[in-house]
Amino acid sequence: MTKIKVGVVGTGFIGPAHIEALRRLPNVEVAALCEVTAEAAKEKADALGISRSYTFDELLKQDDIQAIHICTPNFLHYSQSKAALLAGKHVICEKPLAKDLAEAEELVELAAKTGLVNAVHFNLRYYPLARQMKSMRERGELGEIYSFIGSYLQDWLFYETDYNWRLEPDKSGDSRAIADIGSHLMDILEYITGLKTVEVLADFNTIHKTRKKPLKAVETYSGKMLQPEDYADVPITTEDHANVLLRFDNGSKGVITVSQVSAGRKNRMTLEISGSKKTFNWTSEAPNEMWIGNRDKSNEILMRDPSLVNDDVRSLITFPGGHNEGFPDTSKQMFKEVYAAIAEGKQPENPTFPTFADGYRELLICERILESNKKQAWVTV
Repeated sequence: MTKIKVGVVGTGFIGPAHIEALRRLPNVEVAALCEVTAEAAKEKADALGISRSYTFDELLKQDDIQAIHICTPNFLHYSQSKAALLAGKHVICEKPLAKDLAEAEELVELAAKTGLVNAVHFNLRYYPLARQMKSMRERGELGEIYSFIGSYLQDWLFYETDYNWRLEPDKSGDSRAIADIGSHLMDILEYITGLKTVEVLADFNTIHKTRKKPLKAVETYSGKMLQPEDYADVPITTEDHANVLLRFDNGSKGVITVSQVSAGRKNRMTLEISGSKKTFNWTSEAPNEMWIGNRDKSNEILMRDPSLVNDDVRSLITFPGGHNEGFPDTSKQMFKEVYAAIAEGKQPENPTFPTFADGYRELLICERILESNKKQAWVTV
C-alpha cells in the first residue's frame, strides 16, 4: 500500500491529537512535524516518534508531503493554509479557519481554484449519535423542528490564574468562548438540523476582567499551578460566558450558552432538539447514549451500537455496542473521510466532511454574534 505522507504544523494540545488519529488510518503516514524553530521541532518530533522535523517554510518544500494539518494558534491559520494550498498541498485546518471573513473568503476561493482537498476540523460532528440525529431528522423521525437548546460548558479558565494564548485577541481574535467552543456548537446545530441561522441576539460576560498571566510556559489543560511571583496582571476583553438567542430560516427559535468558567464542566456540549414528533437530547460527556423524548409513549435511550443505528451512520462506528468510543475517535472518523478524498487527489463535489466553506459559514455566524453583543441588538446573519 502506498501511504499518503502528512506533515503536522503545531504541537500544543490539538496537534498531538491529530497525530494520534492519523496514525490509526492504514493509508496515512505522519512523516513530518513542524514547529516555530528547528530546535523545537526536533524536540517535539523525537518525543512523538516522528523522524522528520522542519520549520514551516522547509516543510512546504518537501515534495513527498501531500497533506498539511494546521494545528497552530488562530492568527496563523489563514497565512499557513494559504501557503500550503499554493504549495500544492491538501489542507486540514483547525477551527476557526481565519481571523476574519475576508481571510476566510479568500481561502475558500483559493481552495476551489486549486481543487485540492480542504477541511476544517469540526470533529464533533463525528460522534456517531450526532450523525444519528441528523439521519433521523432527514428521514422525518423528528418532524418539524420547533426549537433548539444548546450549551457548551468548560471550566479550564475558571480561576483568574488560568491563562492561555486564546485570551489574547491578537492571537485568537476579538471573541473567545463563542469563537472557540461556540464555533463547534453553531456548526453542529446547522449540520444536524439542516436549518440556517438567520438572526442572532447576543449577551457576553467577562467574569475575570483581569487575569494573571504566567511568566513561565503552561500548556492547555495542564492544571499546573505557579507561585505568585510567576504571574503578571493582564486586562481581559474577550468573553468568559455568552448567551445567544437564535432565529432560524423555518421560523423556529433557539438559544445557546457557552462558558469556560463553569466549575466541574470539563468539556460538556449538550444538544436538545425538539420537533413535532420527538425530542432528541445528547451530551458529549456521555457520547454513547442518546435520549429520545416522546409525548404519548415511554421515552427511549438509544445506545451507540452499529446494529441499532441507521445504515448511513455505521461507518462512524468501529467497535460493537458496549465498547465505548469517544473524543479521539471523532478525529479518526473525520480523517478517514478526508483521506479517502485525498487518495482520489481532489475535493469531492459533495463532501461528507466539513470544508473551508463550512469554516467560512461558522466564522460569519460568530462575527454576527460578536456584532450583536456590541450593539446589544438583533443582527441579521
